[in-house]
Amino acid sequence: MQKQRSKRYKKAAALVETGKTYALEEAVGTVKKFPAPKFDPTVTVSFHLGVDPRKSDQMVRGSVSLPHGTGKNVRVAVFAAGAAAEAATAAGAEFVGFEELIKKVQGGFTDFDVAIATPEAMTEVRKIARVLGPRGLMPNPKTGTVTDDTAKAVNEVKAGRIDYKLDKNGNVSGAIGKVSFDEKALLENAQAFIDSVLRAKPASAKGNYVQSVTVAAAMCPGVPLESSIYTKN
Repeated sequence: MQKQRSKRYKKAAALVETGKTYALEEAVGTVKKFPAPKFDPTVTVSFHLGVDPRKSDQMVRGSVSLPHGTGKNVRVAVFAAGAAAEAATAAGAEFVGFEELIKKVQGGFTDFDVAIATPEAMTEVRKIARVLGPRGLMPNPKTGTVTDDTAKAVNEVKAGRIDYKLDKNGNVSGAIGKVSFDEKALLENAQAFIDSVLRAKPASAKGNYVQSVTVAAAMCPGVPLESSIYTKN
């Protein structure tokens, strides 16, 4: 059954030329022209990659610090004790603890956006991997979320660092800001994210690494990017 679209969505879709691919600057400019809903939509860049998500050596994941942040209040949970816990609290982490916080998560608590843990705490944190993993919240050394320097990690996350990971359908996406951001800020954030995903190409990946890239705002149509943006390297 065909999905019913709102009048606002149809007006936005009319601004995207069928069959056309857009330069990044033009795509961002088009997104900013969309009729806005009653909230400030998040702008997302989404990749469809030519890798096999079932193969561990073709996993694509990483993190990138966006030059202009995400515009989102990031809620951080830190699994740590002692000085590392105190440092995380001082840096502004919303939830800090060790055994009690782990028990809370075991009970279903996941009201946070990023989880950070010290290496020492990871032995216990792994016990809640079944809760954190499916939500993309499991701390990982590759994304800088397993560290003794909890204050630095909290500051980076709150300043605009985003983590990304390949999903089971071969897609990677990241929020690069809000529609209310000025065009230059969105462009620079988008380029930083695109460059990071390109650098994360697995050595074992064969053929075309990037199949397509789309820029979109929440509850709005996607704007496809021209291939020169992601094949120039």
